[in-house]
Amino acid sequence: MQKEGVQRSKKQRAEVVFAAAPDEPITLLGELDLHLFNEGTHGTLHDCLGAHPLVTSEGVVGTYFALWAPNARAVSVVGDWNDWRPGKQMLRPRGSSGLWEVFVPDVHRGARYKFHIESSVGGYAVQKADPFAFYSEEPPKTASIVWDEDYEWNDDEWMATRAARNNLAAPISIYEVHLGSWRRGHEGPLNYNDLATQLIEHVVACGFTHVQLLPITEHPFYGSWGYQTTGYFAPTSRYGDPVGFMHFVDRLHQAGIGVLLDWVPSHFPNDEHGLGYFDGTHLFEHADPRQGFHPDWGSLIFNYGRNEVRSFLISSASFWLDRFHIDGLRVDAVASMLYLDYSRQSGEWIPNRYGGRENIEAIEFLRQLNRHIGTRFPGTLTIAEESTAWPMVSRPPEVGGLGFHLKWDMGWMHDTLEYIGREPVHRRYHHNEITFRAIYMFNENFVMPLSHDEVVHGKGSLLQRMPGDLWQKFANLRLLYGYMFAQPGKKLLFMGAEIAQWKEWRHEEGLEWHLLEWGTHRGIAQWVSDLNRLYRETPALHELDVDPAGFEWVDASDADQSVISFLRKSKDGKDWVLIVCNFTPVVRHDYRVGVPVDGLWIEALNSDSGDYEGSGVGNLGSKQAEMVGTHGRPYSLNLTLPPLGILFLRLSPPIA
Repeated sequence: MQKEGVQRSKKQRAEVVFAAAPDEPITLLGELDLHLFNEGTHGTLHDCLGAHPLVTSEGVVGTYFALWAPNARAVSVVGDWNDWRPGKQMLRPRGSSGLWEVFVPDVHRGARYKFHIESSVGGYAVQKADPFAFYSEEPPKTASIVWDEDYEWNDDEWMATRAARNNLAAPISIYEVHLGSWRRGHEGPLNYNDLATQLIEHVVACGFTHVQLLPITEHPFYGSWGYQTTGYFAPTSRYGDPVGFMHFVDRLHQAGIGVLLDWVPSHFPNDEHGLGYFDGTHLFEHADPRQGFHPDWGSLIFNYGRNEVRSFLISSASFWLDRFHIDGLRVDAVASMLYLDYSRQSGEWIPNRYGGRENIEAIEFLRQLNRHIGTRFPGTLTIAEESTAWPMVSRPPEVGGLGFHLKWDMGWMHDTLEYIGREPVHRRYHHNEITFRAIYMFNENFVMPLSHDEVVHGKGSLLQRMPGDLWQKFANLRLLYGYMFAQPGKKLLFMGAEIAQWKEWRHEEGLEWHLLEWGTHRGIAQWVSDLNRLYRETPALHELDVDPAGFEWVDASDADQSVISFLRKSKDGKDWVLIVCNFTPVVRHDYRVGVPVDGLWIEALNSDSGDYEGSGVGNLGSKQAEMVGTHGRPYSLNLTLPPLGILFLRLSPPIA
């Protein structure tokens, strides 16, 4: 019996009861499925392709297998139950769709399997893992595992409020995590359950609103950190099974923490069991290496112009948002998708049909992806890691944008780390590095990342990169974090930064948790917690993160003293926060800063406080505005600026 349509209930996904006649083949593929798949608009292929345990109306228990291999001459499923012998359970082709299918009785959840593909081209034959597998053997083993959904969610409250929590006017502070190296046990990485318990406690203490996981999609090489994906529908088995990962997400939601997933549609590895050269042809990737091979990563590039590939990728994105309640996707390496000449020299790439270097098919795919997610999963986020000046990445497709909600501000990250890494005596000559962001800060909806990429490959940890003696290193680090939280934009901090990790990140080791025995490191942890608290509780610091109405310079030009000052304000214009940064180790007495209104300005945070192991220089908790015009404003504050410090001064009470 052919099952029409693509919207299937949870019960239908878990156990499908067929009323087919004995001689009628069992299928999950309706005619609409075939049409949408070949059209490139199917978004739920995981409901009908791959391996699905089910029960027929006659009570026969087994598993339905379906695969896309249009250039295969023959396909069989091999596994535990047939001694991995090709030809014993043959799949039948479904017309001219390129899809193959078969129902195999007595194959149950937990059975290991692969597809044996005999190509119609050149006598090629290979065993492939299932591209739609929900679960896989733990690497280095590569077999797929028959699985089905069996989990009752308990995150109704989170799901009901998620749209408000993910709104661009909400505080979004992201803790970026690599699960395998966040914290390890005696025998290696923790499992999903133990990770949930310990991660929740830490994230709540630090005050982050979301965690962002480096890719947990199944990947053969641990050292790729998940960015070389083979299993686009399977959470990695290194930390447990899919139910364990569902439980992980569920528990974080119950604790009020959003879960974002790093997702990689830009490239995939060429491991033989994976997607590459799948049916004896370049099915998922471009055949021409000038389009289909990535020179930076030695990986293969998806053919975004192929309809079925778009259906595959859009279904993968939908799968995580639907089945696992993921709250958003951070899309990796978007720049590499947009430019045909990315990391290529002249003659190593093929221009588009207009002679340009823009990847038209990839652009349309990204727009289609974001439209689909916005329609099917309102309240979730898509975030682009895009490192160029491509316009309107975070603007809607209908106005010419790519449709992402947010974009990483890579320019801010590089400029700021370059500036803060300089000896303070030289910063006056590079003042533009710390102020340049104001020229473009509202061109996109930005996330300000201090990410994993900045603490690897010999760059050192953030603490290592700070100049000066030991005291100055910690002071500079507090100043860096404070400056990030003060700027318009959502926040992201990679794990280890919140405890001032000394070592560069190493994926085979856990973080240096013992550092918290030292007051300086505890001070950094407390500073991050207090920054997150102030960010969450202060409308002026988050409501207009992506709106120029929420930011005003007070003074961006004091290069000689390496001081900047600016104002943040709330949407209703009543809540004001003045931020003053002193990027030198010199205490600045009687430093006058203009403010727009009279009143008492409370020193809400001071990075030099003794609570953070600072030197304790400050303003005794508050300053009263004086009617002394400064910086073009009618009032001003006469401040003492702490060395290598940042002040957050909040008007109290807010304007009535």
